[in-house]
Amino acid sequence: MKTRILTIAFLLVFSIGMAQETWVLDKSHTNIEFNVTHLVISEVNGNFHEFDGKVVNSTPDFDGAEIEFTANIASIDTDNEQRDNHLKSEDFFNAESYPKLKFEGVLVREQSDYKLRGAMTIRGVTNPIVFDVKYNGTITDPWGNQKAGFKIRGILNRFDYGLKWNTMMEAGGAVVGEDVEIICNVELQKKA
Repeated sequence: MKTRILTIAFLLVFSIGMAQETWVLDKSHTNIEFNVTHLVISEVNGNFHEFDGKVVNSTPDFDGAEIEFTANIASIDTDNEQRDNHLKSEDFFNAESYPKLKFEGVLVREQSDYKLRGAMTIRGVTNPIVFDVKYNGTITDPWGNQKAGFKIRGILNRFDYGLKWNTMMEAGGAVVGEDVEIICNVELQKKA
């Protein structure tokens, strides 16, 4: 009987310790940015203004946390309306047919580093991708909200997703680079 009570107590404590928590993006303190080489000599950067995401974790250090993220292609902004419209067109994202990009993955702790491993879907094409992640910690803000911060970096080849438009320059090299650097500063807020 005593063994049975101890077993039940252990399972209860273990299940409480493994309770899942859901976190959402604090959109006013999160940015989703990208950089791509232009004319071989410089970079153009941009971001998405409309996005959504959530994180479900069961450990205080977010190891094993499940991540879901979407961005509205129509909200792309490179500070140039003509270029933004071209990016939304069939030549690139084809926002009319594929209005969102999507990522689903798992955050994995590898010693003191983190990797975000998952699948990115753009233009209906899904490929595996890995991001480097810096976990900046968890705090309670002055208003009593629990917050967590991350910096996420990675590179994807846009050709892998069907974003293949390009023009070659007379001197050699492409107008737009193949590799796109993604940089995200993310602030999460724990759902009540």
